[in-house]
Amino acid sequence: MRLFILVFCFALLGCAKDNNSKPIYGKESGLPANCRAYVQVSINDWRNKKYSTEDIMNGLERNCGENGSLWDYKP
Repeated sequence: MRLFILVFCFALLGCAKDNNSKPIYGKESGLPANCRAYVQVSINDWRNKKYSTEDIMNGLERNCGENGSLWDYKP
C-alpha cells in the first residue's frame, strides 16, 4: 500500500511540471515558447495559407518533434 501511494505521488509531481499544459509566448517577441503555442500558430498559418503543408510539417518536426527545441522551455 505504501509503495502504491509513493508511486502515485511521484506520478502527480511528474504531471504537475508539464511545460506544455498551456500555450506560452515570449514576453518581448510574442513568438511561441512551447510546443502547444507553436502548434496553434502553425495551424493558424496553414489555414491562412501563409505556409505550405510541407513547410508547416518541417517546422513542427524541427521544433516539437522527438528532438524538438521547444520541449524543454523553462519559464
